[in-house]
Amino acid sequence: MKKYLHRILLALLILVLVSCSRTPDPFSFVQICDPQLGMGGYEHDTATLKQAVRQINELDVDFAIFCGDLVNHANDSSYADFKRIITGLSIPYYYVPGNHDVGMIPNDTTLAFYRSKMGEDYFSFYHKGVAFIFTNSQLWKADIGEESRKHDTWFVETIESVKSDERAIVSGHFPIYLKELDEMESYSNFPPEKRMDLLELMRKKNVVAYLSGHKHEVIINDYHGIQLVSGESTSKNFDKRPMGFRKWDVNADTLIHSFIAIYSY
Repeated sequence: MKKYLHRILLALLILVLVSCSRTPDPFSFVQICDPQLGMGGYEHDTATLKQAVRQINELDVDFAIFCGDLVNHANDSSYADFKRIITGLSIPYYYVPGNHDVGMIPNDTTLAFYRSKMGEDYFSFYHKGVAFIFTNSQLWKADIGEESRKHDTWFVETIESVKSDERAIVSGHFPIYLKELDEMESYSNFPPEKRMDLLELMRKKNVVAYLSGHKHEVIINDYHGIQLVSGESTSKNFDKRPMGFRKWDVNADTLIHSFIAIYSY
């Protein structure tokens, strides 16, 4: 009798542990890089972004992420056009700034303008048990003093709040590195010290992906299981790939992305 009671108690314990584990419900989202209205020709870029919106609305996805360089020239009219087009999405959408939005070296004026027109430049939320962390990568690319320190403090506190049995996905504009982990800093990656600080922090806190844009070409790397993906743009690609966006499918064990071309162009 005691043996059977022990087995029953063990089975109940396993059931409780399984029921309490944080297994996210499957879901999908899309990653859009560098719509950058005006990069490939203003009429062209607005048309391709509109087509991307139409195609995304045909998909079974929960939300959309824009990885910076929303416009080519940050001004009232281009931001108004960007917002007008993406309000056509039938799902929630989120975006981060790029160098064309706040400058390669941001300052009080460019940051204030972006925030007044587009809202927060870094923030986070949870979706079906996964933490999504949206960053202003320009404040990592260039150290501009107090704004960069505030961003660093916020990022560390936010990522430290991710529990050991949770996963996180981080989004920014700049790739962390392009080809080699120890490559020199260039126009399109982070300084080596900042690069390693970020990667190690993300590795320790169960980050499974860092999504970026900027290069207008596909860059896919892996750092200790963290997928580092810069995707195609909807404006102009330099690697001759078709314009388009990436669909991500998230489930308990995997995080799979696939390319979807803008089929009218």
